[in-house]
Amino acid sequence: MTVTTSARVAAAAARPATRPPNRMRAWATRAPLLPALVFMIVVTQLPFVATLVISFFDWNALYPKDRHFTGVDNYRQVLTDQDLRHSVWTTVLLTVTVVLVSLVLGLGMALLLNRKFRGRGVVRTLLIAPFLVVPVAAALLWKHVLYNPEYGLLNGLLHYVGGPQPDWISDNPLPAVEASLIWQWTPFMMLILLAGLQSRDHEQIEAARVDGASDWQIFRHLTLPHLRRYLELGALLGSIYIVQNFDAVFTLTSGGLGTANLPYTVYQSFYQAHENGLASAAGVLVVIGSIVIATFALRVVSSLFREEVSRA
Repeated sequence: MTVTTSARVAAAAARPATRPPNRMRAWATRAPLLPALVFMIVVTQLPFVATLVISFFDWNALYPKDRHFTGVDNYRQVLTDQDLRHSVWTTVLLTVTVVLVSLVLGLGMALLLNRKFRGRGVVRTLLIAPFLVVPVAAALLWKHVLYNPEYGLLNGLLHYVGGPQPDWISDNPLPAVEASLIWQWTPFMMLILLAGLQSRDHEQIEAARVDGASDWQIFRHLTLPHLRRYLELGALLGSIYIVQNFDAVFTLTSGGLGTANLPYTVYQSFYQAHENGLASAAGVLVVIGSIVIATFALRVVSSLFREEVSRA
């Protein structure tokens, strides 16, 4: 009996030595991801660190040897210069308008597509198509096919009914940019909200109908509160993209007529004025704003996952 007990104790004492430590097992499972992590750091983080360093220098590319450390002067200029402040305001206005209108239109389309009808799959595919178009191609489509004052579709329809022939981009530059982005981002909002609609508790909705609730009451008191997280997610993800949007502004207006947003101002400062330090400071501010929005988006996504897990 004593020999058996001693053997068990010796075996138990020897067992941990034969197993790799927890830390070694963790490194073994993470090792295949290290090349991808190193690649991501080299491609994304090192250029950002270089941009951050350059943002503290007064550095004009036309005079590469005449550069000196200026601290936060570039950031102060970005936040106080009238043209740069106007670009910040344009960025905010463009983002808020596109996101809100896309959410409202996407909600309406999601409510319609949530109903059963013949050909629903085909209609869904057609409505998603604008989001799959390359951003530059979408902007060119709106600029030449729709907005062109001579052969554009909009003026062609107005000419057919005897209406005026406006120059859409020159007369309404910022709404022209907003319309092209709303057209492209409404399908994205529709997909998110449609997923939210299909995750509703149908038994709860049927119980409300049995109790005599109208469609508007069901939408107001059941559907809309359920979609709150999905609306927040769509708004945050859309904001991350629109804040950084460059294609539509560059293609439609080239930043003119008061449509220059902050990303276009970064391009203008870097490639036209050759002010590397000022452009880097503006770019860092864009990245910081995107990180702040992305942080809230990740929190919303995490809360959605937790809700789905709790339901399951």
